Amino acid sequence: MFERPLFILEMANNHMGDVAHGIKLIRAFAEVCRPFPFRFAFKLQYRDLDTFIHPAMRGRDDVKYIKRFSETRLSREQFDTLVAEIRAQGFLCLSTPFDEASVAVIEEQQLDAVKVASCSMSDWPLLERVVQNQLPLIASTAGSTLEELDRLVSFLAHRNKDFAILHCVGEYPTPDANMHLSQVDFLQKRYPGVRVGFSTHENPDNTDIVKIALAKGVRIFEKHVGLPTKQYPLNGYSASPEQVRRWLEAAQYALLLCGEGAQRLPVNEAERDSLRSLRRGVFARRSIRAGEVVRAEDVYFAFPPQDGQFTANDWSKYATFTAEADIPVDAPLEPNNATRRDVRDKVWEIVQRVRAQLQASHVVVPGRVDLEISHHYGLEHFDEIGLTMLTVVNRSYCKKLLMLLPGQQHPEQYHQRKEETFHVLHGELSLRLNGVERLCRPGDVVTVEPGVRHAFHSEHGAIIEELSSTHVTNDSFYTDEAINANLDRKTLLSYWMD
Repeated sequence: MFERPLFILEMANNHMGDVAHGIKLIRAFAEVCRPFPFRFAFKLQYRDLDTFIHPAMRGRDDVKYIKRFSETRLSREQFDTLVAEIRAQGFLCLSTPFDEASVAVIEEQQLDAVKVASCSMSDWPLLERVVQNQLPLIASTAGSTLEELDRLVSFLAHRNKDFAILHCVGEYPTPDANMHLSQVDFLQKRYPGVRVGFSTHENPDNTDIVKIALAKGVRIFEKHVGLPTKQYPLNGYSASPEQVRRWLEAAQYALLLCGEGAQRLPVNEAERDSLRSLRRGVFARRSIRAGEVVRAEDVYFAFPPQDGQFTANDWSKYATFTAEADIPVDAPLEPNNATRRDVRDKVWEIVQRVRAQLQASHVVVPGRVDLEISHHYGLEHFDEIGLTMLTVVNRSYCKKLLMLLPGQQHPEQYHQRKEETFHVLHGELSLRLNGVERLCRPGDVVTVEPGVRHAFHSEHGAIIEELSSTHVTNDSFYTDEAINANLDRKTLLSYWMD
């Protein structure tokens, strides 16, 4: 029942025990609420006074609330009249029961929801009775401890109740310094998935608080209202029709400013065009011949961009540019002279497969370790020829984890300076040393000396611990010169484990 913002107007005892006045009050606020695109409800309060008040305390005029309750008593028939008027004016109808007998009245009247007052949120006999029906439930939380809150939410959640909790301060009216609207954030974080609303008791002239609450995500509000007359003046925390009108106008304005928050807005092409004009274009630093792969050192970025050309925003380690025509110095790279291929999705797919293999192997790696994806003949051939590598440490000694995905092979290479030892941690692989092939299983240890040509492949995937002397850049030499000439055969990722 809470898809749109719901504003609950709390009549409490402001009907003053006068049904005619109560009907006027309902009609006055119906006129106020009708123009606004919100959901509205009126809320009553029910007490079975003959059993609610202790026999020895009945009729006591010196006890504030007993006098108030007694003077505003309505019969069941009179409450039925108010409920009928509330519904006739298009409001939902709620009530707060303060005893078990009043819950039965709510059920008989088939009201739309039950409201639990702050003083009753840990009244377990009442709560046990309240949850015996299928009505949605809203509970205020003023004055409650964290333990009491946890118990209430757990109690309702385990009974599959459709419920919301309201941040509430039990001071009437509430001073601004005691409002603590950030409790909404606390409740939302502590109880994910539970709707958090706000029961307000501030000065009725204040229209700032509702704006802040809406910006924090509150979509259920409860506010005391009354209709001032010479006979029935308002108390300090109940709002008049005009005050509620201004309050709702403030809410509507706040929602306009907040706008869409559940999903990303559709692309505004006019906005994108305007921003694009402020980007830097990609220009050739040297003459680039048709067929060349364009690298970072081949280009520069400068303002202003030319219409339709590639910009710095198109350039990334996941994007590969290839010249389709000769591009002279200082000329823009654009779709009619270069193609752009984005490999982000392929890289992400590789990361997912690496994560899955690590999880299946139970091999634990340090957090924030860098991942190197070697694609010797391009990412499009990575599934057949390639390797992923995790560098754990690289000092005077070096430790890496080499990972072959199922069906992958690593092409033949050798090192002039580095000596390395392979320790198979997971899976099986075929290791070829100077043309001699051997099968390696978990636990096998093989040392590869400098100058030894080595290649390996795995049918079902494998993880190898490589221990070596310091890894030196440009100390890997491949038998296939095409790989040595490919300067873009590696993709490095630092934040891939999260």
